[in-house]
Amino acid sequence: MLAAGAAVAATAFLAACTVSVSPRSAASSSAPTAALLRAAAAGDPVAVQQAIDAGADIDARGRHGRTALLTATHAADVDTARVLIAAGADVNLQDDILDSPYLYAGAEGLDDILRLTLDHGADVRSTNRYGGTALIPASERAHLSTMRMLLDAGVPVDHVNRLHWTALLEAIVLGDGGPDHVAAVRMLLAAGADPGIRDGEGRLPRELAAARGFTDIVAAIDAA
Repeated sequence: MLAAGAAVAATAFLAACTVSVSPRSAASSSAPTAALLRAAAAGDPVAVQQAIDAGADIDARGRHGRTALLTATHAADVDTARVLIAAGADVNLQDDILDSPYLYAGAEGLDDILRLTLDHGADVRSTNRYGGTALIPASERAHLSTMRMLLDAGVPVDHVNRLHWTALLEAIVLGDGGPDHVAAVRMLLAAGADPGIRDGEGRLPRELAAARGFTDIVAAIDAA
């Protein structure tokens, strides 16, 4: 019984350690694809290029449904991301929690990778697990240069997510009211954000800002 149990445990351990790949990759060349996923996780752009040259499925999915490009994006690995995007990696493929390279780069303020995704077909209307565009978390975190890139790329400024927040509302509700968030609010208002859109409880951005003592944001809204 102990031997049988050990065998089952060993089998489970080996299965857990195996890199998972998409059905497409299994149908093409599994060894190069597994090598691609390992190289991306290791942050090795040379090995990534070698795996691509060997016929790897560039959009194969590994752990958590992440592609090699999304893995590189999570690591803020610009060099590896550049190699993958140049080879045709899809910047819009989403993982198990609906992150894509584009959406994650936008949310986290990874401007170099974000620029690469925008230059290679990023879907600026795509949404994350909260039903929000990349602009909404970028505004929450006051990633000002990222916000500018997203607005210039045409991300809808008044998109409402499943929490009933626009980028403007989220910058107020989850922001700290400091200089960066004041600048974020001003940028959104200058881009046409509507301060008349209410949250799920019927509260206006100005009301929320006033309740939190964000006097500079209140003044920015009043001046809009």
